[in-house]
Amino acid sequence: MRHSFLLIFSFAAGMGMLLLTGCGQPKWNSDYLLSQARLKEGVKGDALASGDTINVEVEERKALEKEDLQEGKKRKKKKYSKKYFLGQKVKRGFIKSGKGSRETLETFSYLEAYQDPNPYAPIKYLYDTKKRKLYRTTSDEVKEQNRYKVLHGPYEKKINGQTVEEGYFYVGTKHLRWEKYRADEEGTLLDKHHYEKGFVRDAVVTYYGDTKKIKEVIPYEFGEVQGTYYRFYENGQVQWSGQYAKGRKIGTWVNYYDFRGRRHHEYQYPKTAYDAPAEPVLVKQYDRHGTLIYEKDKLDKRSQAQR
Repeated sequence: MRHSFLLIFSFAAGMGMLLLTGCGQPKWNSDYLLSQARLKEGVKGDALASGDTINVEVEERKALEKEDLQEGKKRKKKKYSKKYFLGQKVKRGFIKSGKGSRETLETFSYLEAYQDPNPYAPIKYLYDTKKRKLYRTTSDEVKEQNRYKVLHGPYEKKINGQTVEEGYFYVGTKHLRWEKYRADEEGTLLDKHHYEKGFVRDAVVTYYGDTKKIKEVIPYEFGEVQGTYYRFYENGQVQWSGQYAKGRKIGTWVNYYDFRGRRHHEYQYPKTAYDAPAEPVLVKQYDRHGTLIYEKDKLDKRSQAQR
């Protein structure tokens, strides 16, 4: 009798569950990523509910997981295609140098068709196909576009098989996360920076009025002014550049003329943020033709240059 009662109770409970799950539209629980539920084709109206709704049925959850997994594989395959990076078609290249324990291998990607890097980016990275070397430049002009290829995509440098540097380029500028490692068995992380198309990711950028002309780039790291500072003329040429450390100017700061990136003045600040504060000292000055007319304690032709 007792067993019969349990069987009847289980049957009734099962029928109740069938009635509950068979009526109305399914409601997706927020524990199961509502964003994924929204992507499922055919979900409309009140199919999305708040977090206090019932759990999605097992079979429906498995079907959705399978669908998401298949879509994820497609997206991953497209995202990590070696022929494309961030929607741009690229080619792969490598440079090998050195021998034995100092053998160095650099692998990289570059744009098939030439594209001008951001003119405001302080440093541009290119691949010299003639000399088979990577190099950096501050110039906005690339004369031999067939010879120089703009780096775009993943980059990795290995010494004796050990990764010592890796990151990404975006149209000739550093982008996303860049890391450097010690060339040892542990591969100890030495340095890490995040970039946004040539500038430190957390930099504060100001513009001239409502235009897209950059006026100033103030670097920030961990809530402090830290890194390379830039100020631009309205024509896009660099006016000032220098380093900040812990909110203080350090090292050499350079003032430029408003054409061809030519230097005008070089000022020396304390070497580190821990040195005693001091007024900047003029150490070099150039005329508009790029000729050195003053060097502290060595040369002073400023009066002649003004004639």
